[in-house]
Amino acid sequence: MATKKDNNAAQDAAAKALAAVQAKKSAEKAKVQHNITHVEQQTVGKTELLAVTRKNAMPYRVAAIILWILAIAFEVLAILFFKKVIKWDFALKNPGYYISWIVCIVLDFICVMVGSLLWKKANHLDPASAKNKTKFWLHNNLGVIVAVIAFAPFIIFVLTDKKADKQSKTIATVIAAVLIIAAVLVGIDWNPVSQEQMLEEAGIDTGAVYEHVYWTKGGKVYHLYEDCGHLNNSSDLLEGTSQAAVENGKTRMCQDCYSRGVKEGLIIEENNDDKIETPTDEVVPVE
Repeated sequence: MATKKDNNAAQDAAAKALAAVQAKKSAEKAKVQHNITHVEQQTVGKTELLAVTRKNAMPYRVAAIILWILAIAFEVLAILFFKKVIKWDFALKNPGYYISWIVCIVLDFICVMVGSLLWKKANHLDPASAKNKTKFWLHNNLGVIVAVIAFAPFIIFVLTDKKADKQSKTIATVIAAVLIIAAVLVGIDWNPVSQEQMLEEAGIDTGAVYEHVYWTKGGKVYHLYEDCGHLNNSSDLLEGTSQAAVENGKTRMCQDCYSRGVKEGLIIEENNDDKIETPTDEVVPVE
């Protein structure tokens, strides 16, 4: 039979457990308090939106092209150093001979890699249309083509150089092969965005725009709900329409918000193909 002491202990334990739960809920609630800045929608309609996204992507495209040109220039230097066309005393001495073209080929790789990342960033800000599949693939994987151009000629020149010794050829080929594989992997856009998807996210194609969505300065997604778990660690949020979010480089909805929206009836799935039908009613954040 339970004693009064046992009952008091059980009540104390229950009280502590309840307090812990309440403290956890309070902490979670406090965690989602944000400083929200409203962002006005800049455009009306497809033409204006595409003009803004193209403008946003332009600096990244220019920077990528410049880096890719530098990459090819470093490749040329690497070839000239390897073939000893450039007469530099330090470079002709071991290990200086190896260091000269190795440094050039590594700089080649860095330029290709950073250029590919910038190009992919530009493609997500201003995506190509998926109607022409060949053009769409080339547009999204131009980094792959550049990677091949930036390393394949070096490998060919190395293997066909009759004056170079076997050890030099082996070292150069292995290094270049590793770098070209890495550059190709970086150049592939594993999650490309199409112009059609971007316009759908903005509400252009459906004619309906979410009135209140949230996003951060970084990242690629926008959120339907202010209390989305992915926003817990972000003190400052931007808020506006889904079209304003797309104007600011957020080309898709957060997957968790999408799933929650479907569950709560805010999003209606069509044919299970991950399309989003945006409602005309305002989305109210769930506290």
